[in-house]
Amino acid sequence: MNWDWQVVDDFMPRFWDGVLVTLQALAIGTLIAFALGLVWALAQRSTLMWVRWPVIAVTEFIRNTPLLVQLFFLFYVVPNFGPSMSPLTTGIVGLGLHYSTYTAEVYRAGIDGVPVGQWEAATALSLSKGRTWRAVILPQAIRRVVPPLGNYVVAMLKDSPMIATIGALDMLGEAQAFSNETFTTEALTVVGVAFIVIAYPASLLIRALERRLVR
Repeated sequence: MNWDWQVVDDFMPRFWDGVLVTLQALAIGTLIAFALGLVWALAQRSTLMWVRWPVIAVTEFIRNTPLLVQLFFLFYVVPNFGPSMSPLTTGIVGLGLHYSTYTAEVYRAGIDGVPVGQWEAATALSLSKGRTWRAVILPQAIRRVVPPLGNYVVAMLKDSPMIATIGALDMLGEAQAFSNETFTTEALTVVGVAFIVIAYPASLLIRALERRLVR
């Protein structure tokens, strides 16, 4: 097959539209995953059984259910019982919710990794429970979990094409639509290269950050 640069040139405006959608889904989905994951992790440590066990059940269910099924459920089923969301909003919520259950485990490991002596020192200083978490435990835990959280950002980037299945035209969605219209494959190749160009440097950055933080 001959490579047609004119096809690539025709695709580029749609490609950049797809890049914008992909970055929106990734950025906002990441914020949701990081924030909600911390909520899940703290709730799982609650001494109240009526808080802890439902959270554990929900996170386990989400983590063990395919992301694609969750996206379909949010887009096609949830509107029957509540307000509907646009394809992009649904994709963002789905990505954030799904990955929040993984980041919750990362936070949990980071909190468990804080030395017992830090808890004892906070108790000896008569710090309140809230201040102990804010000033002693979470700063140390979050420092430990930054590299693993970064890995999930890359994983979320690689899963972001799934939002195209519900009509949110990210990079892959735009490429598929363009290829179906023109009967060409150049657009799909461009998108494949784009994912490598974005994901590989991000992986190197996360490794460098990990080396810096473990010193």
